[in-house]
Amino acid sequence: MTEAAVSGNNSGDKMGDGIFVGGGGAGYEEAQRLLLKFGNRHGLIAGATGTGKSVTLQILAEGLSDAGVPVFMADVKGDLAGLAVAGSDSFKLHDAFMKRAATIGYADYHYRAFPVTFWDLYGEQGHPIRTTVSEMGPLMLSRMLELSEAQEGAMNIAFRLSDEEQLPLLDLKDLRALLVFIGENADEIGLRYGNVEKSTIGAIQRRLLVLENQGAAQLFGEPALELSDLMRVDADGRGRINILAADKLMGAPKLYATFLLWLLSELFEELPEVGNPEKPKLVFFFDEAHLLFDDAPKALVDKVEQVARLIRSKGVGVYFITQNPADVPEDILGQLGNRVQHALRAFTAKDRKELRMAAQNYRDNPRFSIEDAIKEVGTGEAVTSFLEDKGVPGVAERTLIRPPASHLGPITPDQRAAALAASPVAGKYDTAIDRDSAFERLQRRAKAAAEAAEKAAAPAGAEAAADEGLTSARRYDPKAASRPRRAASSRSDSVATAFAKSFARQLGSRSGRALVRGILGSLFKAR
Repeated sequence: MTEAAVSGNNSGDKMGDGIFVGGGGAGYEEAQRLLLKFGNRHGLIAGATGTGKSVTLQILAEGLSDAGVPVFMADVKGDLAGLAVAGSDSFKLHDAFMKRAATIGYADYHYRAFPVTFWDLYGEQGHPIRTTVSEMGPLMLSRMLELSEAQEGAMNIAFRLSDEEQLPLLDLKDLRALLVFIGENADEIGLRYGNVEKSTIGAIQRRLLVLENQGAAQLFGEPALELSDLMRVDADGRGRINILAADKLMGAPKLYATFLLWLLSELFEELPEVGNPEKPKLVFFFDEAHLLFDDAPKALVDKVEQVARLIRSKGVGVYFITQNPADVPEDILGQLGNRVQHALRAFTAKDRKELRMAAQNYRDNPRFSIEDAIKEVGTGEAVTSFLEDKGVPGVAERTLIRPPASHLGPITPDQRAAALAASPVAGKYDTAIDRDSAFERLQRRAKAAAEAAEKAAAPAGAEAAADEGLTSARRYDPKAASRPRRAASSRSDSVATAFAKSFARQLGSRSGRALVRGILGSLFKAR
């Protein structure tokens, strides 16, 4: 039985046109469906903690998978992993699920698993997921590091220098080595690109150190993620559900939000235009969406709005999951056509104001007050509105959300290991590759400079000794005074030689690289 079949059984419409979400709430019998042809018109799942947002997310992923649509979502609490395992009659909510299925007319409800690919930025609970520093780009990286305008300017210089000097930025050690190079050559680089203060470079290095301590170094490197691996279907034609383990990642909220925004931007840039497809090419769920917009500059919010507006023509649907619709900027909220609003609490004046605003985002239903319904719906119940024919928002309905067919809640380590072993990308990303890039090339340059400096220093030393001998000879030999002096090496030459040797040593060993990280705070003054 597919979700499309359920949709047909409940609505009388032709089979295969939508995903059955639920129905039968508060005495009303209207079936609520997400039409596949409008699945790329984006959506919102909102509600207070514990009201059922995760279950709604789970059943939407199930329905999309059955329809052959790949899904990408972050598992913030660890309970969405249950999609990989069939539900069980022994589950404590089994009787409640069966009762709910009967109430809403969910015919032939039974448990089953779905094709899941697990991912993890840290490589612990899923396949490692990486990108290169170059692919992330200076704008996203500056956002992740929360850089000031001057620091972001220095980051842009680093990326320009990387391109012009053929110094690929693949991982964080590449970026750190290039920043050291910029700091030590700030005067010359400043003439070409604008002034770069060593204190600015030092501040960026300290922020990179914090990022490394959060485990972000594992995000950058190769092999980099291929977007096609997020858009697979299984042998039965079901879309694979890509689940990013985010329970640990939430300890670094800027990293979490920036990574998902980068992934969305990559999809926008790489996917071809498809117009209005019969079903989405991919549906992207952005959980804890408020983290993307908290303290975000207007330029970034404008960028997100632009991507959200245009990416639907690439066949990608974006669904934001958050506690309150007010967490999403109004211009973006206006683009979210499919909505599931779970209960909101109204304990304070601010809560009541936000509740009224949330209710105003729905098409009125003369049978009940939407504002009252949002306050009253219970766990697993919601006020829903999905786009209808011609893209018109549907009338708001109180809806009992259907029960999931997959397991509700976390899975065991053995179950996760089995899913990873059966994954179509098993082994593809597991081993990191460290190819020749900026770090290695700067290391070779520094070594060559040190060797050249040593060769130049040898005759200079002999000349200095000869000059010393000549000076002594003058004391006793008046004829020596007429002999010409050789020019002594300049102080700048000795400084360059010392730096070349030091830089080569620091880049040449693991302990040296740790020293670079450790001394930057004292080497460069804080901003």
